[in-house]
Amino acid sequence: MMHDATPLPARLLLLVLDDDLDAALAAGLMGYVPAPGDDALLAGHPDLPARLLHAQQQLQRAWAARERYRQRTQRLARRAAERDARRAPAAPTPDLKPALPPAAAAILARAKARAAGKPS
Repeated sequence: MMHDATPLPARLLLLVLDDDLDAALAAGLMGYVPAPGDDALLAGHPDLPARLLHAQQQLQRAWAARERYRQRTQRLARRAAERDARRAPAAPTPDLKPALPPAAAAILARAKARAAGKPS
């Protein structure tokens, strides 16, 4: 167990070793800067400064990777939305009737002409 008299770097290392990174972050892990004598704060752990710096680097890499993943997800969603918008048919406007294909327009014109009694 840690006591209040335990120096901060030693408490941080104990939290990191216990894999309690949330508590280590709350206690100030990311603000840790090695100081002379830190390697002697915790018996059996002369690598204290190196381990804390390594934990900081791992967290920074993980956060950067998470941010890259979020940006990629947003970029892919935006591209998919743009692609879907290009593929979607244009919304018909209420003022304009959709144009008939030329062949259908010719057939309709001949039918109207016959109905009116005019030869085509």
